[in-house]
Amino acid sequence: MNAPNRFELYVLDEGEAPVEVNEDTKIPNAATIKILKQDHTLGNMLRAQLLSMPEVLFAGYKVPHPLHPHFLLKIQTDGTKAPDLILSDACNQLIGTLSSLEAKFKREFAFKETDSSGGAGVTGGTFATSDDPYGTGAGTGSGASWGNRDDYLDF
Repeated sequence: MNAPNRFELYVLDEGEAPVEVNEDTKIPNAATIKILKQDHTLGNMLRAQLLSMPEVLFAGYKVPHPLHPHFLLKIQTDGTKAPDLILSDACNQLIGTLSSLEAKFKREFAFKETDSSGGAGVTGGTFATSDDPYGTGAGTGSGASWGNRDDYLDF
């Protein structure tokens, strides 16, 4: 079989750098960044995050070959920041976005578990805890009704 062992797709070898930055000599304020042991999942998220930043003129990625576990990320900036610093900022913003998504996900499942546990947090159709899923202050025991089961999902 031509496919490499599965662990070779995500485990870095000893002394192997996960990121290599090569400054582009033909395009100003541009760099090609090789990220090892990653695939389309991270490549597309980074590209989308980079394109949402006003300093970035171009961001794109490619996976040279499906059997080689790395991708190349090309970034061109307007010159206010270096491409590697912009990538660092994009990674920090992406981590923040994913942390926020995780917190919302956990919060919604906590509400679902509370709702299905036989009324541990729900009393007579009202939300009985001080945690308000909408952030409106209506869930502090003031008689706010749940209504439809799906009306508290905010994503």
